[in-house]
Amino acid sequence: MGKPDADGPGLPDLPPEWGRVVVPDDASALAAEAEQLRRELGGTPLRAVPPPPARSPFALALLVLLVAVLTTLAGLAAVIWPRPGRSTPEPSPTPYAPAGAAGRPLPALDLVDAGQSPVPLRGLVPAMIILVDGCPCPADVATAAALAPAGVTVVTVAGTRPVRATPPPAGATVRPLADPAGGLRSFLHLPARPGAVTALLVDRSGVLVKVVPEIHSAEDYRADLTRLAA
Repeated sequence: MGKPDADGPGLPDLPPEWGRVVVPDDASALAAEAEQLRRELGGTPLRAVPPPPARSPFALALLVLLVAVLTTLAGLAAVIWPRPGRSTPEPSPTPYAPAGAAGRPLPALDLVDAGQSPVPLRGLVPAMIILVDGCPCPADVATAAALAPAGVTVVTVAGTRPVRATPPPAGATVRPLADPAGGLRSFLHLPARPGAVTALLVDRSGVLVKVVPEIHSAEDYRADLTRLAA
């Protein structure tokens, strides 16, 4: 059945306390001893580690789509998110300048006097019309009345009610009127500016000769005012 290891040629010497060791011809004869040894050591047979489950193509495609959506949202947030320290510039105010009104006929407007009676504006030409809806400015009105030649009417136009200025110089004619509908301002495309007066010089034929958006001194209109009487 087998040969003792101690008597076999070429085998190393074994400790004498092991006794006589017999190597069987059939390895299956050692199955009982191997099973007993495993029970004594408490060991269990080694098991192969199962491979990780393969991911389905649908899950992979879903992951790629999710990453793309998150990247797009992050880019949009970076563009539209308000940044500190930066503000949208405010539009510049509309310049106070006539939009080509000079040389055009004065519109057929009816203004109102202190008694709320209509007064045709064209019936007062030649005239220097001073818009005082932004400022009464009696000094500017008095200066214009003093410089106006004979036959030229100085008309002050307020917003809702006529504004009576100081008594005009002797021989001067000042006609206070009001323009509740704002027809003159709409015609000129000139909004009222606080603290400023606008002047319109109109000749005998009712043509607008000159527009002074804001009077600074009499030199802004003196020469044209003199020619209105011709």
